[in-house]
Amino acid sequence: MQQIARTIRPSSKERQAGLIAAAASLFAAKGFNGTTTKEIAKAAGVSEALVFKYFPTKRALYAAILEEKVTVNELLEAVEKVSKKRDDHRVFTMIASSRIRPNVDSTLLRLLLFSALEGHELSEMFFGKHHKIFYDYLATYIRTRIDDGAFRPVDPLLAARAFIGMVVHHRLLHEIFEVPMHQSHEDTVSTYVDLFLTGLIQQPASRTTPRRRA
Repeated sequence: MQQIARTIRPSSKERQAGLIAAAASLFAAKGFNGTTTKEIAKAAGVSEALVFKYFPTKRALYAAILEEKVTVNELLEAVEKVSKKRDDHRVFTMIASSRIRPNVDSTLLRLLLFSALEGHELSEMFFGKHHKIFYDYLATYIRTRIDDGAFRPVDPLLAARAFIGMVVHHRLLHEIFEVPMHQSHEDTVSTYVDLFLTGLIQQPASRTTPRRRA
């Protein structure tokens, strides 16, 4: 007797994941304001009513994308352990490595750029979850190392922004403008970290030899 194949319906969790993926791609390509829930439903292969069942508003869907895509807590916990050992090179390397990755999906960066250009409140949500948390943490660490006498006295927040700025600029070049990398991931991160730390490390005071009188 021939068996009738059963159609396996996707679970609620799978449907939500499909909607998040579809919305992320569309938001990154067309912006938040330029994307409709109808387009999201079509891309996910579901009805528009189902979109609203799981996500009452586009804003709720955007927030779900951030929760799905942005996972910084584990990284910060790992960095926290290293920072207690005052391992400067490792702290900066871990942060840079997490931001500069080979074959990375540019969706998140495009989302941030679109929402910022649109002047949307969601850009603040994205910035807070994806960038500010690193500025604040790194600024606190730099302040601690200045107090230790390891770093020369500079504005900790500006120093943190300078380092993250290098990393973000690198991402813009390679993820958005698609400039090919000319070094390996490891060499690129190492170069950025070495250049930055060389500028922060406290240099010993120079000794001047008094001139002899003629």
